This record gives sequence, C-alpha cells and structure tokens, in this order.
Amino acid sequence: MALFSVLDLSPVPSGSTARQSLQNSLDLARHVEALGYHRYWLAEHHNMPGIASAATSVVIGHIAGGTSRIRVGAGGIMLPNHAPLVIAEQFGTLAALYPDRIDLGLGRAPGTDMLTARALRRNLENGVDSFPNDVVELMGYFQPVQEGQRVQAVPGAGLDVPVWILGSSLYGAQLAAMLGLPYAFASHFAPAELDNAIAIYRSRFQPAEHPSEHALKAPYLMLGLNVVVADTDDEARFLFSSQQQSFVNLRSGRPGLLPAPVRDYESQIDAGGRMMLDHALSAAVVGSPDTVRRGVEAFLNRTGADELMVTAMIHDHQARKRSFTLLSEALAGFSAAA
Repeated sequence: MALFSVLDLSPVPSGSTARQSLQNSLDLARHVEALGYHRYWLAEHHNMPGIASAATSVVIGHIAGGTSRIRVGAGGIMLPNHAPLVIAEQFGTLAALYPDRIDLGLGRAPGTDMLTARALRRNLENGVDSFPNDVVELMGYFQPVQEGQRVQAVPGAGLDVPVWILGSSLYGAQLAAMLGLPYAFASHFAPAELDNAIAIYRSRFQPAEHPSEHALKAPYLMLGLNVVVADTDDEARFLFSSQQQSFVNLRSGRPGLLPAPVRDYESQIDAGGRMMLDHALSAAVVGSPDTVRRGVEAFLNRTGADELMVTAMIHDHQARKRSFTLLSEALAGFSAAA
C-alpha cells in the first residue's frame, strides 16, 4: 500500500498574517501526525504574499520541534538559490536536533520570479546548469569526513540526511534515476509530463553507488496530489475554489493572499482561466469521502506511486484540518477494501 504524506505551503489566507499561518502549520502538523500521516514537508517560495514558508529550514525546525514522530522535511529546497555547504549545515543541524526525522528534497527551479531570483543570489549564470554537481557536492557533505578533507559541514558530516530529487519535468526524473535517489514529481501543479517522467525514472533507475543507509535498490516514486474533502461534493468544490483563485491570480501576475472561497468559481472566469485550471490542477481529487476514495484509488492504479504527497490550500484552518481527517478516514476505507 502507498504511504500518504502532507505538503504544507503554510498559506496566508486573506484577513490573516504570516505569524498565524506558521502557528496553523504547527497545529496541522500535530493533527496529521496523530492521524498517522508519514511525512510533513514544506516548500521554498519567495516574494509570494500568500506563502509563509520562504525560510524553509527555519519552519522545518519549528514543525519538528513541535511534533514527535512524523518525518519533517523540505519539498523542497531550491538549490540554485543556495551554496550546497550552507544547506548541508542547515539540514545537518536539523538532523542533529531531530535524529532520523529530517528529509531534504531538492529542486532546480528558483521558486520565484527572475527579479527575485537575482535578489536571492549574486550569480544566475550557472545556478541551474550546475544543479547535478551541486546535488553531488551536497550529498558528499553528509558522508563521514575523509582524511585530508579541508571543508566539512558541521553539523552534517556523517549524518546521512536522506536526499530526494524534486521536479516537474523530465530533467529531474533523469537525474534522480542516474543518482539512484527517490523522486518526487510535482503533479499537483504541473502534471503535463507526469506519465513520461514516471516512465523515464523507472526505466533508467540505477541503484546508488554512494554509501548511504538510505540507498535505494529500486526506484521510489512520490507524487503530489491536490485533495480537498468535505461532507459533500459541492462543499469540497467550494473550499477548492480558494486554491483555484490563487493559481489563476499567480499565473496572471497578481500573486496575493489566499482568497476566500466562492461558489461556482469556474463559471465566473473566462475560457483561458478554465483552460489554465484544467491543465495545471488536473491532478486533483475534490469531493465527499466516497468521491475522494475512488479518485485516490484511480490515481494510484494509474501511476503505481509508492507515496502520495497531499496538499490542500483551504482558506479556513479548521476546514483544512477536517479535510485531512476525512481523507484519513476515507483512506482507511480504501485500505480495507484493497
């Protein structure tokens, strides 16, 4: 059976603040830990008023420190924004504080617009092109220090933090396969290459040559999935409209706080907006528990994913918590049926 985990962008709803969103994230993490979800990941985004997880490693420490069992990690760190040694030190520190609970997912995109990307780092010329080398360098810092090694991560060296490759194109699938790493595909917002990425990752996977207790002998695939659950299909679609609005606003150059939900949102936007949503948010299961159970089952049957990373951008925090509760109950029914 597939594992189920949570991706939290720490959304900032209209009428709220980043402080409240970070408090909500910890509350949600404790909630889903009690429900039995496997991981809780946060993602690096910048210059987005509706997302509070820009300082991702700091937020991971906040979540890990307030929970006790659930794995906590980055889904992901946008490595071109950072020196590999800095990330090794940050996640080495987290792994030292919270042993055997920290994951490090690495992405190749900047996680923002190009103007902000320039504000984040001084040199854009080699940031993306050097991604494979940066990944290998970063992984090396987690290995035991070798004789004569002049630069080491402290903390970090010898802690063997699990590293994932994240992606929304075929590039990440190829790199994860080549390095023998677990692969997480961002189908929750960029599903166009989903099937091709899965095929490439699985067909080209090579067991890792690097020494690691987490080294894979076979491919391990995680997929992002938008899931919103409520008592009825209509209520779930109403809650999902916040994420739909946010996505259209972002793609239209109008990023902002997470909007309040509206009824029949799709009927209020033009054909271009509907096409945008149909394309980008097609990996979504929205509805009552029965509807969602069938949708999740169909998605797993289609993809054979080892793990689903579920995300839900819901304006009301209590409704968001309830969505994950209902999903957990629906998945329990699915597991029993399977």
